[in-house]
Amino acid sequence: MKRLSPKFLPAILVLFLMSFSVLAQTKVGGQVSDAASKEALIGVSIAVKGKVIGTITDAKGNFSLSTSTPAPFTIVVSMVGYERQEISISGNKTDLKINLKEQSVLGQDVVVSASRVEESVMKSPVSVEKMDIRSIRETPSASFYDALRNLKGVEMVTQSVSFSSINMRGFGSNGNVRVVQMIDGMDNQAPGLNFSVGNIVGISELDLENVEVLPGASSALYGPNAMNGIVLMNSKSPFLYQGLSAQIKGGFMDAPNRTVQNTPYSDISIRYAKAFNNKVAFKLNFNTLSAEDWQASDYRDQSLLNGTTLGLGGRSTNLAYNGVNLYGDETNVNMLSSLSPVLKDPTNPLTAGINQISKATGGLLTPAAILGYIVPNVNISREGYAERDLASYANRNMKFNAALHYRFNDKVELILQGSYGQGTTVYTGADRYSIKNFSMGQYKAELKGSNFFLRAYTTQENSGDAYATGTLGQLVNEAAKPSTTWYPQYFGAFATQALTNFGTVLGTTLAQTGNPTLAVGNAIATTQAAFPTYHNNARATADVGRLIPGTAAFTTAVEAIKGKPLPQGARFLDKSALYHYEGMYNFSELLNDKFEMLVGANYRVYALNSEGTLFARQDNGQEFSINEFGGYLQLAKKMFQDKFKLTGSMRYDKNENFEGQYSPRLSGVYTVGQSNFRASYQTGFRIPTTQDQYIDLNTPSARLLGGLPVVQDRYKLSGNSYTLQSVLAGKPEVYTAKAWKPEQVRTFEVGYKGNLGSNLLADFYYYQSTFTNFSAGQVVLQPSTTIVGSYNYFSFPSNVDNQVKTSGWGLSLDYRLASNWTLGGNISYNTVNDNGGLSNYQLAYNTPAYRTNITLGNRNIGGSGWGFSTVWRYQDEYVWQSSFVNQLVNQTQQSVIPSFSTLDAQISKKLSSIKSIVKVGASNLLGTAYTTGWGNPTVGSIYYVSITFDELLNK
Repeated sequence: MKRLSPKFLPAILVLFLMSFSVLAQTKVGGQVSDAASKEALIGVSIAVKGKVIGTITDAKGNFSLSTSTPAPFTIVVSMVGYERQEISISGNKTDLKINLKEQSVLGQDVVVSASRVEESVMKSPVSVEKMDIRSIRETPSASFYDALRNLKGVEMVTQSVSFSSINMRGFGSNGNVRVVQMIDGMDNQAPGLNFSVGNIVGISELDLENVEVLPGASSALYGPNAMNGIVLMNSKSPFLYQGLSAQIKGGFMDAPNRTVQNTPYSDISIRYAKAFNNKVAFKLNFNTLSAEDWQASDYRDQSLLNGTTLGLGGRSTNLAYNGVNLYGDETNVNMLSSLSPVLKDPTNPLTAGINQISKATGGLLTPAAILGYIVPNVNISREGYAERDLASYANRNMKFNAALHYRFNDKVELILQGSYGQGTTVYTGADRYSIKNFSMGQYKAELKGSNFFLRAYTTQENSGDAYATGTLGQLVNEAAKPSTTWYPQYFGAFATQALTNFGTVLGTTLAQTGNPTLAVGNAIATTQAAFPTYHNNARATADVGRLIPGTAAFTTAVEAIKGKPLPQGARFLDKSALYHYEGMYNFSELLNDKFEMLVGANYRVYALNSEGTLFARQDNGQEFSINEFGGYLQLAKKMFQDKFKLTGSMRYDKNENFEGQYSPRLSGVYTVGQSNFRASYQTGFRIPTTQDQYIDLNTPSARLLGGLPVVQDRYKLSGNSYTLQSVLAGKPEVYTAKAWKPEQVRTFEVGYKGNLGSNLLADFYYYQSTFTNFSAGQVVLQPSTTIVGSYNYFSFPSNVDNQVKTSGWGLSLDYRLASNWTLGGNISYNTVNDNGGLSNYQLAYNTPAYRTNITLGNRNIGGSGWGFSTVWRYQDEYVWQSSFVNQLVNQTQQSVIPSFSTLDAQISKKLSSIKSIVKVGASNLLGTAYTTGWGNPTVGSIYYVSITFDELLNK
């Protein structure tokens, strides 16, 4: 028998899929209207239940749909804000009259994130927060992404007007690697960073259908790193959301610490989607944002040297002054320690002078004693540069998205999708990074069925002209004068003045009185009284040639350093890529729905490429790649007359550098009337990020190293360095390397969600989490081989010895008042219960204990088309630890982020005649400036006016 050539298989597969379209067609059509006003509803979704086939109503509320699904079947009629209807179809029916009632009971949303299958948000086995189209449209925040901070249990850290990081249930950071953000099933992380850069390379607000947020461990279904939560953003299908829509938002930003206090703000979006014969559809999205960024201007002294404490200060109060947002002043050298070796060099003029005075006293004063009298035991730092003189504050963001959808039949749809974003922003990591002309593309091919999907996508990152601002400040100083020259000049000038005065006064007094003791005392007193003058003169001598901001020489030096890659310059190069392949199949239909069964698997590759500026290289000069794979199984069964649903799942993941990890989950939901009680046991784990594994980057606070032996061994840390805490305690302990493992978490959670009457929706959860192998920052010190009396700092991830335990709870209440007004409030509490085993680590919990939001709104006041909403938000003060914080401050835990509250508000008017909505709003309406992280910018207010046009906007 002749075998068929493999090259014909793709064509045969396509013909096989298309063959389904020739089956008998059932035609369904009719009109959908508002049950109260009888007005036709535009854009209502009409879908065949359990299939991918569907359509929407047109400008007159009419719809028409042909399906090969054998009758009888069910169509689902849905629209945000209206009660969902399911209608049984037994044959051709083209004259349906469907009246949709406005949703009268709170909490009727449908979600898919909790179990990867469609289910009521009320019966979700875990905590779920959701923003739908109306919530997005009516938020008073400047963007939907900023509005996520209004959800229960969600914290956000702001580093830029366009870059905020989402945190949940503790261990917050500026780039949270314990929270996963996905857009249309694609992990939105930048491969070289392992976290999402806010929404810079994300989704346009006009194309966003909904956002689902799952606080807590989600690794059982979504894989590594979803330890503390996951954010799922779903875009609009071009089949269901058609036509032209556009939004223009303009206004101004205001903050008291900015170079120019008030600056323009604009955000423009456009979307177009079109479907042809319910078989082929496409959409195009474009969005651009322009603003002058928030500025970081915290000038508190964080050196803690020379007897100072954290707080307001300057060079006049601390010779080793190190301002939080000043860069180039981090390096410091002890004067006495640096000059002590000079006594061993007889050719040095300073040594000769000291020896001469010692000899003149007949040995009454030793050379070491004289040096101690004329040189103070203090640390000296160079003068730094303000961030505003170094950073790129011109925040620009452009996003483009296109997608092509093709339905082979009622069950299978092909999606080809591409997204590209480019922008300039600022990010706080171990340094303050100016992410200038950063770009990232995500490209996906997905075959999606009613009970399966096959997905392949790639993420391509390009750091553009990004550079490390702190490093830039240091290198500008070095370009003007190397520290190996600057410090000797300073110390030499100071010591020369002091020694001259000491010798002169000593000789004069001795000649006048003949009393050696009096002469020595007088020489010491007058010399040390003049120390401030000597310091000023010494700095003036060493600072000759210093580059001054605003001058041509300064600008030339800055541009030259920004153009050179690390470590010679400040620019970092990162063109890392991610390749991901994933599939899932739902066997429930084959099992006659006796129980649900999902099976899925994925394979991922990180291809690191920083040209040696960010990641360590292999011995052959190439950078590393990382391979990992995983698979999962989920089973669910309804019991006790369908009042109780038990769900269990298991996942296994393997990364090539670590042992495989299992992630089980078990949950149950019991429903009684309108009340739903849930309990779950969830596990999660985090495979160390690409940077955690392979970074090798020198920053102003420390050299950051990956935790793998292949990186650390190059610096011979084990056995040749000391832990920071032991050095500070005066009892240096030698650091010895140990095995490094992925961190794991086990979470027990109970919750309740239900309607207490027809107008009140309540949601509550309580959780306890236990982390093992928790990965925290460890700092070790090696004596410097270039600057006497100084240390080189190394920071790297390491496992905490003991378990780390956290717990918390959240409560939200939403009440429907008269005349469609709604009042809501939520409060969340998070705490660390056990910091055991952290004597040599930085936990970086970085989370306020209490956080609350109170909302009031009405989307259509008295049927007038006017809408209003407001949100008041408050959060506690809390301690911030990170690699950006001075290591001494980190250790003493003095880095407190103050508490703050804000008020957002908006008022809107629907203009049906031009199918538009006009909105006037403000975030932080009262103008109370605040910051959310150490070294992060001061956030002010955004006042804006927007007009949104939608071709399918209802009256």
